[in-house]
Amino acid sequence: MAIVRPFKAIRPIRELADKVISLPYDVMNRAEASEMAENNPYSFLHICRSEIDVPDQENPYDKSVYEKAKENIEKFLEEDTFIQEEKPVLCIYKEVMDGRSQVGIVGCVSVDEYQDNIIKKHEHTRVEKEIDRINHFNICDANTEPVFLTYREDKRIKSLVENIMANNEPIYNIISANGISHILWTIDDLGIIEMIQMAFKDIPALYIADGHHRSASACKVGLKRREENPDYTGEEEFNFFMAVVFPDKDLKIFDYNRVVKDLNGNSKEAFINKIREAGFLVEEKDENIYFPESRHIFSMYLADKCYKLTAKDEIISDHIIDSLDVSILQDKILGPVLGIQNPRTDKRIDFIGGIRGHEELKRRVMMDMEVAFGVFPVEIEELLTVSDHDMVMPPKSTWFEPKLGSGLFLHKL
Repeated sequence: MAIVRPFKAIRPIRELADKVISLPYDVMNRAEASEMAENNPYSFLHICRSEIDVPDQENPYDKSVYEKAKENIEKFLEEDTFIQEEKPVLCIYKEVMDGRSQVGIVGCVSVDEYQDNIIKKHEHTRVEKEIDRINHFNICDANTEPVFLTYREDKRIKSLVENIMANNEPIYNIISANGISHILWTIDDLGIIEMIQMAFKDIPALYIADGHHRSASACKVGLKRREENPDYTGEEEFNFFMAVVFPDKDLKIFDYNRVVKDLNGNSKEAFINKIREAGFLVEEKDENIYFPESRHIFSMYLADKCYKLTAKDEIISDHIIDSLDVSILQDKILGPVLGIQNPRTDKRIDFIGGIRGHEELKRRVMMDMEVAFGVFPVEIEELLTVSDHDMVMPPKSTWFEPKLGSGLFLHKL
């Protein structure tokens, strides 16, 4: 059983939605956020990256930053940049990128189901990142950005969603600065909401695709509010957090690639020989760019050369996690050859989302890194299987595109 609950969404007025919408808070740094929001007082970056409005505060995690975010939400409401639905609604949220669509339902999911692992995870979280969003959500008294969830596609839900889109006008149909279309319908008909909720009761699990820190933080804020309100009934808004729930068939996972600062004391020739000894066929490519065409094949950029690395059968495990390409790369090359034992904390490694292309890998090798590895993308079914077995993937295993737009809906706690 999965709970998807309507809520009184706070959202921008139609005329300003294209100015409010922003990229998620965690895909940019402070300088980039400031530049993106320049000359746009309506940008949601004034809320999700409110440190841009506290220029004298060097610490982005200072309480004053979160208080500024709360102040800006109140300002947006007072100035009618934001409005709040008078009654609880669900929303249909469609994104279109390069001709490909993903269509999800915006609603609130349950803190208890997160605790009970009905909402399944596939990544570990970092305490300092959790604390940041805990403070942000708690002081703002709102989930300001949704969690990106998925589920195994259900024909009844698909039919309901398609019928709503076909027979109703969207409240927003905008194109954001990065060229993604964002189309939103609200559902306030109680009968339709109940049909959607009943269909989700037969969905055994939801899966976090993107937003492990947001979901963990939202859950902990809910638990904190329960401690502060010992007579809580379970129906209060803080018992739920905002999410967009997409069917798995709609989603595309991009590669998440690695670049490394040095060769751990190896010459280029010794490094390549050690890769061969580790169980890979190494083939120099004539072209400047090479994309792995299937699992267990990698690209490598070293100096001005491009290589194809093929993992031999003897080093490919049957284990769910160990057989992932990101695991093979870590366990056979990054760890034993390059000395990167903990990629979560090692400063010698960086991670490049596949949306940036392999040109970015080559650029980093020419600029500040010694070697780059391109990885074949994780399949969505692999993610679901790992989650079903209560396991976690290596860090930086999946990169989803398109990202959710921020600022189109908020959930008041």
